[in-house]
Amino acid sequence: MGKPVNLNTFRKRKARAEKARKGAQNAVKFGRSKAQKALEESRNEKAARDLDGHERE
Repeated sequence: MGKPVNLNTFRKRKARAEKARKGAQNAVKFGRSKAQKALEESRNEKAARDLDGHERE
């Protein structure tokens, strides 16, 4: 006969594994690298500077 299993622990472990799997899928789907984030930030800053440079006084 097998070892008794705590069903609450089994249920929680299964839920954690599912959450981790879904998180990994979202990271691949929506995630960006640090370099991509820095590039986008620098482009946004340059666009803001260029727009401010065209203002009339």
